[in-house]
Amino acid sequence: MSADFRSPRSRSAVPLATRRAAVKAGALGLMGGLGLEHLSSLEAAQQGKGRKKSVIYIFLSGGLAQHESFDMKPDAPTEIRGEFRPISTRTPGLQICEHLPELAKRSETWALCRSLSHGSNEHSDGHYIMMTGRTDLPPGFDRSKPMETDWPSISALAGNLLPPAGALPPALVLPEKLVHRTGRTLPGQFAGMLGRQHDPFFLEASRFNPKGYGAYPEFDFHHGTGSQDRDDLHFRTVSLDLPDSIDFERFQDRLGLQKQLDGQRKSLEEAAAAVGMDRYREMAVGLLSDSSVQSAFDVHGADEKTQERYGKNAFGWSLLMARQLVESGVRLVQVNLGNNECWDTHQAAFPNLRDFLFPPTDRAVSALLDDLEERGLLEDTLVVMASEFGRTPKISTLSSAKLPGRDHWGAVQSVLLAGAGVTGGAVLGETDKWGGHPVADGRRAEDLAATIFDTLGFPKDGHWTDVSGRPMPLYHGEPLRELFG
Repeated sequence: MSADFRSPRSRSAVPLATRRAAVKAGALGLMGGLGLEHLSSLEAAQQGKGRKKSVIYIFLSGGLAQHESFDMKPDAPTEIRGEFRPISTRTPGLQICEHLPELAKRSETWALCRSLSHGSNEHSDGHYIMMTGRTDLPPGFDRSKPMETDWPSISALAGNLLPPAGALPPALVLPEKLVHRTGRTLPGQFAGMLGRQHDPFFLEASRFNPKGYGAYPEFDFHHGTGSQDRDDLHFRTVSLDLPDSIDFERFQDRLGLQKQLDGQRKSLEEAAAAVGMDRYREMAVGLLSDSSVQSAFDVHGADEKTQERYGKNAFGWSLLMARQLVESGVRLVQVNLGNNECWDTHQAAFPNLRDFLFPPTDRAVSALLDDLEERGLLEDTLVVMASEFGRTPKISTLSSAKLPGRDHWGAVQSVLLAGAGVTGGAVLGETDKWGGHPVADGRRAEDLAATIFDTLGFPKDGHWTDVSGRPMPLYHGEPLRELFG
């Protein structure tokens, strides 16, 4: 019989008007961010022995070019190999891009799958596939918007199936939702058929900006014109600016913890008493007095050396927060390194990667691996770095562009994995001489999702339940066991 990891899905009966009053006091901003359904299951959560494994899923929106990163083809013609050159890593025979020198020094901690493939060259489809772990698009799929008939995202499933991390939710997404520069929210990030109440918890540390790219404030750029100086891009660890009209079912999108804590604690406690919350909701309000939980979100308060190590930019702060959350017990953190599909290197690919994208990524991911290892967390934390797809083998130049790049390519991408028993320096899969198609050990998005689920401890026969009560299988692929010792 399948194991069922469902969390309670009851709804709060607090009247709307009273809820709104609680929001004005600040209380519901916290409760909505942390999810009452999850908090109410605290008492029933199993207390396992030892530390449970966690996952940090780093998502590079736009499509990381395999030729410019982890599957270089130095012997190919110029129009294939590109401008960058490979460098040796600490693993004999393993080479990666010259502009990832810090990761090259740490190859003994990470492995590669060079043969992950799916059939779509479209951004929204690719995002959907890689964030849900499902290659088959559901009936009624609309790439222009999320639908309630969508498959649930990996982060939504983890949040639904795992017990809470004490006062924290079991899964979080940061620093923002993935939004296209036109303003449409990309599908594949939400709970879909699980029900809207199980949408992931989004810590929105940065507001959507249609012209912001990269690791601001240090590495903000425009794809066509290069570096740009902006003073309207900020990285905040709270978001409590609430509209007068609130859709409470979608209110998980607000997780406010730090800025208003001290000044609002008394009014929060009074609001809790006024609406007759049970002890689990009171526990949510009690978070405001829990300095250890507050510190998990406080990246700007981290010591200067640590911030400099990761990089004082959106990429560095995001991965530092991911480490702090995992250390606090959160089991899955998805980190979106770059909105507006900023890894979409159609034009000026080489200067944009060299000057704006690789430096903060190489620095922050390397710092994350070091930090996890030094704190004794790496052996229990799987780090995954992937995109929605790779890039075309052949370089091309858009008619509107001055400098060349590569187009979308779902046929293959390289995925980095580290920690949680990964064999350092291992490589799974091989592509053809042009880096366009797998020729050995082809893998799918379903296999990557299975690797994440297996790390989180979900059994092979585990399932989730949709809004109509139908059981759905959790696994649709096999874990990448070849990369684990």
